[in-house]
Amino acid sequence: MVVERSEYQGKPIIVLKRNENDRYPFTFGVSKAKLIIENIEAIKKFIAENEQPA
Repeated sequence: MVVERSEYQGKPIIVLKRNENDRYPFTFGVSKAKLIIENIEAIKKFIAENEQPA
């Protein structure tokens, strides 16, 4: 995974990419990062309940 820091309209953002050529990275700022951290257990449960076997 590739992790980059950038900014959008003067505010800091983080950019998560599956690889260097990822055309659709996951990008979010501080507010959404806090929301993710506050709900990490619900996110983990969601993954466990819905992840498709490889």
